[in-house]
Amino acid sequence: MSIRWRDAMSRALYGPYGFFVAGTGPADHFRTSVHASPAFATALLRLVSEVDAALGHPARLDVVDVGAGRGELLRALLASVGGAVGVSGEPTRSGRSGLIPPRAGSPETPTPTASVRPLGEEPSSVTVRPSLAERVRFTAVEYATRPENLPEEITWTSEIPGEITGVLLATEWLDNVPLDLAVHTEDGWRYLLVDPESGVESVGELVDAADLDWLTTWWPSTTSPPTADRDPTSGSTGTGATSGSESGFRAARPAQGSSLTARSRPGCPETPHSARPEPMHSGWRAEIGRTRDEAWANAVRQISRGLAVAVDYGHLREGRPVDGTLTGYRGGRQVPPVPDGSSDVTAHVAMDSVASAGAEVARCAYSLVSQAEALRALGADGGRPPLSLAGVDPAGYVRALAAASAVAELTDPAGLGGHLWLRQPVGIPLGPAVAR
Repeated sequence: MSIRWRDAMSRALYGPYGFFVAGTGPADHFRTSVHASPAFATALLRLVSEVDAALGHPARLDVVDVGAGRGELLRALLASVGGAVGVSGEPTRSGRSGLIPPRAGSPETPTPTASVRPLGEEPSSVTVRPSLAERVRFTAVEYATRPENLPEEITWTSEIPGEITGVLLATEWLDNVPLDLAVHTEDGWRYLLVDPESGVESVGELVDAADLDWLTTWWPSTTSPPTADRDPTSGSTGTGATSGSESGFRAARPAQGSSLTARSRPGCPETPHSARPEPMHSGWRAEIGRTRDEAWANAVRQISRGLAVAVDYGHLREGRPVDGTLTGYRGGRQVPPVPDGSSDVTAHVAMDSVASAGAEVARCAYSLVSQAEALRALGADGGRPPLSLAGVDPAGYVRALAAASAVAELTDPAGLGGHLWLRQPVGIPLGPAVAR
């Protein structure tokens, strides 16, 4: 029986035998930035440190990872926090040559003990602030059961906790929040239905008032729908937001150094035509992002003070994809989106709509930039180490070169670097970096 896509995705991804609930976890099926390089966690640790400073170094600093997979990101952050703290409790260095060099005057630059003592006081009278490692509390939010080998320092829960003081991270979470699909017909927008077992679609009833309002605001239809003989594999490539001429079912760039596919935005090599679902109609498809807006707004609502960060592949209003972006991933390959629970079913995120919903809750301006821009601002630029290093420290040069290569993958605008970073502060100033 055919049902709406939102219901089909909910069952396929989060039901009792859903893709994200059963099995060994998403890391066996695709690579995200978290899996690609430790430089990603290192950059996020710097961001956590900056938020900690903006909060005045609270007694408890929360770091909450929504859609945590099997806890890979929090494991990396836990190891980094435990292994790289200075006198002030902040990260001292990246720990990997060439990734994120310390900056003078930045939180991760070690502060000599003498410099924090008031003049004339003896060392015994100095109040030492507890380190970041002592104050941070990690929480993973995921529907799957807690992994057996997860460090005890990481709390595992199925719901986003309330009263967060710190950082909420959502790396490639919103793209898996179930949503409805619609097609523009002669009498207006109608829901697309899908058979969960076969993936075959059919046209359903007219969309309701709330979804119509979202579509009118955030996914404006064109007056010239694509013709029936339009080649569904055609489309342009680019480095900006998704082009309106691009096809929805697009291949992601093969992950560097891995047999898995990295889920990335359009603008990458095409999927062979044989792997594509045949077009069922000539109207414009749309992915109704209202449920994602609501999910993000609810996440931001749980923050008392701090920063919410969403990292995902997405598009903006002026460049919505003509045919949508719905696709699937299984076993390291991109596959047709059949919502039977055997594969990931994902669609790109309308990031400007999500950002607007979060800003309405937080009542603070947000920042929306590419991952390449965000990581470079956090010190990860992917620059090659100086050749002179090879003469004095050959092994160090090789390590630095490998590290730079890993960062280059994270900042490649045609791949993971094209992901968008949405940063939504709540009750804290973050200066020009968060200005729209």
